Amino acid sequence: MARGRAPCYSIRVPKVRFEGRSIDIPAGQTLRRGLLDAGLSPHNARARWLNCKGFGSCGTCAVEIEGEVGERTAMERWRLDFPPHQADRGLRLACQVRVQADLVVRKHPGFWGQHVPMAPSEEP
Repeated sequence: MARGRAPCYSIRVPKVRFEGRSIDIPAGQTLRRGLLDAGLSPHNARARWLNCKGFGSCGTCAVEIEGEVGERTAMERWRLDFPPHQADRGLRLACQVRVQADLVVRKHPGFWGQHVPMAPSEEP
């Protein structure tokens, strides 16, 4: 076997846009962990301290995501299926989403981030 340098592979780290910042989050890491490691939080107000710490049971890390992410986990489906969330509003739990590609993430108002603006077609 010839001696020499090992091949160099370039691994692209996904970029996540959140609250006007662009941060790198390693592929496979949860969105919640990546945001917290960057000094950002997927939680609003007191939910920064009063949350389930990533188990998916409280729903306070609900965010809107643009970009490709996997299917909802069983815990995520369960939590987003009852109030104050509405599963059809497109929210995801940052603690359950594993980053795989570039994303744009928005946090909406409300303790659980549940106040998603209505689309013009949904307004009364």
